[in-house]
Amino acid sequence: MKKIFTLIFTAVVAVGSAQEGYWQQDLKYDMEVTLNDKTQSLTGKQTIQYKNNSPETLDFIWFHLWPNAYKNDSTALLKQIRSDLSRTEKLGSITYGSIDGLNFKVDGKTAKTEPHSNPEYIDIIKVLLPAPLKPGATATITTNFRVKLPSYFSRSGFADGEYMVCQWYPKPAVFDRNGWHEFPYLDMGEFYSEYADYNVKITLPADYVVGATGVLQDKDELERYKSIGRMNTFARLSPPKLYKPAKAGLKTLTYTAEDVPDFAWFAEKGLVIQYDTIQLKDKTVDAFTYYHNQPVTLWNNSIDYVKDAVRHYSQWIGPYQYPTVQAIEGPKNNSSGGMEYPMITLITCPDATSEYLDGVIAHEVGHNWFMSMLGSNERAHTWQDEGLNTYYQFRYEAEKYHYNSVARESIPEEIKKLPVRDFQERIYLALAQIPMQSVIEQPAADFKTSEDYGLISYIKTAIWMYLLEHQYGQDKIDKAFQDYFNTWKNKHPRPEDMKASFEKSLGTNLDRFFGLLKKQGSLLQ
Repeated sequence: MKKIFTLIFTAVVAVGSAQEGYWQQDLKYDMEVTLNDKTQSLTGKQTIQYKNNSPETLDFIWFHLWPNAYKNDSTALLKQIRSDLSRTEKLGSITYGSIDGLNFKVDGKTAKTEPHSNPEYIDIIKVLLPAPLKPGATATITTNFRVKLPSYFSRSGFADGEYMVCQWYPKPAVFDRNGWHEFPYLDMGEFYSEYADYNVKITLPADYVVGATGVLQDKDELERYKSIGRMNTFARLSPPKLYKPAKAGLKTLTYTAEDVPDFAWFAEKGLVIQYDTIQLKDKTVDAFTYYHNQPVTLWNNSIDYVKDAVRHYSQWIGPYQYPTVQAIEGPKNNSSGGMEYPMITLITCPDATSEYLDGVIAHEVGHNWFMSMLGSNERAHTWQDEGLNTYYQFRYEAEKYHYNSVARESIPEEIKKLPVRDFQERIYLALAQIPMQSVIEQPAADFKTSEDYGLISYIKTAIWMYLLEHQYGQDKIDKAFQDYFNTWKNKHPRPEDMKASFEKSLGTNLDRFFGLLKKQGSLLQ
């Protein structure tokens, strides 16, 4: 079996600096937003400090207005969903969404805007700068906005009294070494965002429980969450203690987050809160889970799953850098187990087994590494995010349960009894038998179907990573990932940056191995 997995590489020492001349833009957001749960809408305003660290003078900035992706059947989002038979079931009776009320100003001066040349891209707008933004200079950009939330069918929206407030604010597109990345919101394929600091004030009815990117700054409210959460964690088989607001009416909560690529928040009444801390080598992390109050629920152990995921990924890749980590139970979504945002993830698989739920939570928490701390371009190189994360998810499941979330109940008992490394070898050999014709290295939007996207971006990439592990050994691959993480944390690594980092760490040329990313069919042939 080992012979099947062996790849022959020509060993040469890699030299050179992958980060020579590297730069990225710097953003700071101040936002205020109010939720109206009668009209399913948001009213907000934002101020962005946009520092141009590029060597170019900017005359405009592309903005994503992603709520407009939900506006009608002619958007790129709706066209993509309706063209994929496996996803059209999501579009039953839906409520559309949109954003309006924009009035962009730059340094106090009214800024003109232009639509994108593609009529499907109504969720992209060009903000023309009244004065050129020179290298090293900072512009202050302000605007008001109103958002009509869609019903929940693609990440953002509302369902059954729960609010998933994602892709909700005007957001500058990434401008990097390859230029502008102004693309529309799509269901298949995720994001690429500038790193930023956020200060966000959220106003909503006081009886909602809120989970959000960042740290809650209201000490009384935070202590209320922690106190209730501790009791629910340590008496999890008893009826849960539920959150009660300090007073009726509205409340305003302030969250801050530093060096993250996005900000999302979630709200629902009656959620059960669990709370505990995670002691890492050099810091303590607050961990929260929020879930529906049901008589029998696997979420009683959700806080343990979150803690285990953070510990494992921190050991394997690099330390969790954020002060808090959270998971929240959302509506059922058959096309997705969850959706990740910095410091918080939505989990959408209520009918899971305990092993499967643990694996999904580990995967989504793992995106704090492969999406947030390592900010690759998910739309252009999905494998660099989803596939690398799936490789570690499979390792987590194997070490903890002798389980794999793809194979699930089909794993023979004699395989489960094998040592972990032998178990993994058998699992990967079985996964490699699944027909996967498409190449790994292609933009997310180019996959013909969501099934193909999932098989290739997640599973085929995990197999690709396992081949490298099998060649060089798990310890060396762990060291290579740790070097990659330390070099590219809070930056935008491209595939060639990952390759250069791994070559330097392993002391070998990986041309042939990275060439497999463009190989059709099985990686074992």
